[in-house]
Amino acid sequence: MIEPTQLLYFIAASVALTLLPGPDILFVLSISISQGKKAGIATASGLCTGLLFHTTAAALGISALVYSSAIAFTIVKYAGAFYLIYLAFKALKETGTFFSSFEVKETDVPLLYKRGIVMNLLNPKVSLFFLAFLPQFVSAGSGSIPLQMIFLGIVFLVQALFIFFLVSIFAGFIGSRIMGIPNAGKYVNWAKAGIFSIIGVELALSGR
Repeated sequence: MIEPTQLLYFIAASVALTLLPGPDILFVLSISISQGKKAGIATASGLCTGLLFHTTAAALGISALVYSSAIAFTIVKYAGAFYLIYLAFKALKETGTFFSSFEVKETDVPLLYKRGIVMNLLNPKVSLFFLAFLPQFVSAGSGSIPLQMIFLGIVFLVQALFIFFLVSIFAGFIGSRIMGIPNAGKYVNWAKAGIFSIIGVELALSGR
């Protein structure tokens, strides 16, 4: 079992890393502002569900295999980049209005949840992050290494989900405040498309 002190260090490091302006938190921010907190929470839930796959892949050594294969890594990386560019294109085609959290249709929630999962799964750098980050907090004398990594991955998921929920609520509130501004929806959608494009291009140009 992981020592309590080590676990506290891990949680502190995880919170700090989650709060950094990375692709996931920017994705949640843009969705929450443009479509409301319910949309942001659904997207955040999908992103964090994807973390289960990456954690398991890192614990079982699958991530190391993908990283060792230049072809596999490149295919997944470009698939993720193209998906983000596709989302950016869709954002540009949206109408000039955006919706408050209570106007998000129930049918939209599963779609946003799946979108979060897909975005997370198609970013191989997430698996590589866990492959490098989790082993720093495990100990050979504390039991099974893979089980320790999976446990730490779940802890990371829980704190990330909590932070993303707070971000969704705050960003949704900001979005609702600017709904009445003329043409605000159009500019928000442009900004969302820009964020998706930047994340996609950054992923495509990044190395291993």
